[in-house]
Amino acid sequence: MRLFTISVFATILSFSIQAQDMAFGLKGGLSLGSQKWNSYERDPLIAYHGIVFVESAEETNSFGVFSQLGYHQKGSAIRGRNFLNPINGEFTRPPAQEFIFHNLSLVVGGKKKLEFSGNAKLYYLFGMRGDYTLTTNLDEYEEINQFSGFFPFPQFVQRWNYGVTVGGGIEFPFTDLIGAIIEFTANPDFSAQYRQPPLNLNVINPWNSPGNQTPIGERVIRNLTFEISIGFRFLRKVIYID
Repeated sequence: MRLFTISVFATILSFSIQAQDMAFGLKGGLSLGSQKWNSYERDPLIAYHGIVFVESAEETNSFGVFSQLGYHQKGSAIRGRNFLNPINGEFTRPPAQEFIFHNLSLVVGGKKKLEFSGNAKLYYLFGMRGDYTLTTNLDEYEEINQFSGFFPFPQFVQRWNYGVTVGGGIEFPFTDLIGAIIEFTANPDFSAQYRQPPLNLNVINPWNSPGNQTPIGERVIRNLTFEISIGFRFLRKVIYID
């Protein structure tokens, strides 16, 4: 994965040097995180993201290339469920438990534009993505995990991950050099964000009746994130003078 990251940065550098007309900008917005814990769906995590990007700027609507680097909150949540207190055996309904992975994502891919209305253009994109997990909030659940073992443990987080980014959007030019974008993407991971082997101990199941214990089996968690972004795009034109 480290070699992949180095090669991606080399691609970006080469692209930036060789490109003639190019565009760059900032975008960000809301994220909807989804995770499967083995075969069990969790509730969605509502979070946010921010991205810087650079891309080729073709005069026609031909295929172009892009790269982007962003901060993304990924994960899932558990809401509206009765929870067994392993200390006193009573059921309570706590606030939502959110499992947040703070990821740095690098994407390199291609982008195709289509005429839309006036100077506005539709586009669709596809990119290969590499992620690095900076930190998580899983340490918030360490105390209760001593009794239940139900929530993910920080030590089983996989720091390096990979997947794809697919989506599309629309560009609205304000002037010849400045415009706005609205974009929607889906970001499935191919690798596991979290991989926990079976643990040889029985713990209290927080969703069952008091005293009911269950073994801790293998747990594999993968991310799927949907993002909607708005942002600004700036065009850099190269003019040749004879």
